[in-house]
Amino acid sequence: MKKYLIGILAVLVLASCGQKKGLPLIPEKNFADSLAGREVKLYTLHRGNITLQVTNYGARVVSLFAPDREGKFADIVAGHKTLAEYVNPTGERYLGACVGPVANRIGGASFEIDGEVFETPKNDNGVNTLHGGEFGLDKVVWDVFTYSSDTIIFEYDRPDGQDGFPGNLHVTLLYMLNEHNELVIRYLANTDKVTPVNLSHHSFFNLAGEDAGSIEGHLMWIDADAYTPIDSLSIPTGEILPVEDTPFDFRQEHAIGEMIAADDPQIACANGYDHNWVLNGEAGTLREVVTVYEPESGRMLTVSTDQPGMQMYSGNFFDGATTIGKRGKPLGFRSSFVLEAQKFPDSMNHPDFTDILLYPDEDYTQTTVYEFSVR
Repeated sequence: MKKYLIGILAVLVLASCGQKKGLPLIPEKNFADSLAGREVKLYTLHRGNITLQVTNYGARVVSLFAPDREGKFADIVAGHKTLAEYVNPTGERYLGACVGPVANRIGGASFEIDGEVFETPKNDNGVNTLHGGEFGLDKVVWDVFTYSSDTIIFEYDRPDGQDGFPGNLHVTLLYMLNEHNELVIRYLANTDKVTPVNLSHHSFFNLAGEDAGSIEGHLMWIDADAYTPIDSLSIPTGEILPVEDTPFDFRQEHAIGEMIAADDPQIACANGYDHNWVLNGEAGTLREVVTVYEPESGRMLTVSTDQPGMQMYSGNFFDGATTIGKRGKPLGFRSSFVLEAQKFPDSMNHPDFTDILLYPDEDYTQTTVYEFSVR
């Protein structure tokens, strides 16, 4: 752990310039509070053309400002303007958060390790576990190990037995902005008992701006020849199927909305996209896997990861009423998308999927990079 942190600290570069002036940043006082005796704050990072606001409550990205092709800045992630709205959400719970210890769903809210069955919270449709359960990593106050003008490192110790997961799990999480207008996210975790670990990031993006309407006109490319189909409760069936001749084929760039209303049973299961794509290339190797382009603004998002899977969610359950964004407007149906780099969902219950068990003599690591540009 110490060697890893020393390696991270070695790449910290203090930006010579301050944040972009005139941006409608969330006031830090809106997050200055304490929860269960732990201090919560809002931190602002800046490097190049990117300004990021993040809180240690759930290690959440609250705001992310990026320029369009004319140099006009917009906040391109959905979020709230106060800590209270994250602590007691009226709608979407996971805005901008680190999710885990097991991102995505666990079918039947149970899994087995060496013959022992572990039960986890049924916080998804009263049947399955979603994003770590009732007390996932999105619901905790993280310690801040270090903070500079372009980098923040969080740490959290998750106790053995929390929400049914075995092992004392130590997690380190890095957010770093670099000179390439990239948000670099790195994870490290270790445990004292065998336990499943599958961490991910859950920002909701709209490259035209948080309150700019539907994302169905965004053009997307995904480097994946296959995906993992789901059942009516969004649990993988265990199959790995080709994307060819399906609405899940994004190997050629096209609009998210082009086939999102197709007469397809998989589309019907999620009311759109909420599926895991099986990424091409070698897992463990950082490679470019997704691009998203918003034609009107010219903003482009490029995602690189060393993970084997990418969950893309098209915001199908925003209802235009219950989740209110930072600018006071409700978040509408398909008004944002999520790109969650991870191992395959429900892997512990599908032997042919990715191995997500972490052992005491191992480290879990992940690197995912979100690059912001224009074209």
